[in-house]
Amino acid sequence: MGLWRWWKRWRRTRLLHRRALPAEVWEAACRHPPELFTGLSAEERARLRRLVTLFLAEKRFYGARGLQLTPAMRAAIAAQACLPILNLDLDCYRGWTSIVVYADTFVAPREETDEDGIVHSGSEVLAGEAWDGGPVVLSWADCARGSYPHGPASNVVIHEFAHKLDMLSGAVNGMPLLPRGVSREAWAAALGGGYEQLRGELERGEEPALDEYAAEDPGEFFAVISEYFFMAPLYLQHYLPAVYEQLTLYYRQDPAARQQRST
Repeated sequence: MGLWRWWKRWRRTRLLHRRALPAEVWEAACRHPPELFTGLSAEERARLRRLVTLFLAEKRFYGARGLQLTPAMRAAIAAQACLPILNLDLDCYRGWTSIVVYADTFVAPREETDEDGIVHSGSEVLAGEAWDGGPVVLSWADCARGSYPHGPASNVVIHEFAHKLDMLSGAVNGMPLLPRGVSREAWAAALGGGYEQLRGELERGEEPALDEYAAEDPGEFFAVISEYFFMAPLYLQHYLPAVYEQLTLYYRQDPAARQQRST
């Protein structure tokens, strides 16, 4: 083991002892939303709790416009952010440190350049945003109910942190850094096929089986299907089985099996 890896492991072991989460804070965190954590084994819950403890030690939270963030609020966001990396590593969230939280939706400035090269300035109301190399920005109102404004299967924290995972490859394009054993070709075929299927449904005027925001671009498709993977796994497995299979390989989790065991 190299010196750096030894020091990192030593530091994290020390943090786990010095900054252990109080039981009441941890229990409150797992209620945002409760269905997200249903079916986790005792060992998985313990591992998630350790990840959350380290996440809270390594990231900095800032309340925007005077919002006072409590330990329970920080832990609720951290628990939702850490579930996707439960079987990966906290280093998947490397290269940035800040999480900015608004009380509710917020307005973000936008600039678009048209085909004539003219720049148009505007704004957009958001529940979440992830900056490449910068902070994750969230609406607490949406974090608290565990739902993005796009339906009951969605989750703003998972959505934005999926973007952070995607950004590790250098571009938000739905092709994150894939672990060993996950074929780029199989990934591209499954997710590309699902993306085109959704776009086809919308072009034909059919009721889309997924949130139509997933059809914006491949990066948004990855973020949205990550929400479904954790919030509505049985639905995603039924609708897009090839996509679901690739996500089980990437996240190294099977939420559908967890959900079935808990019912």
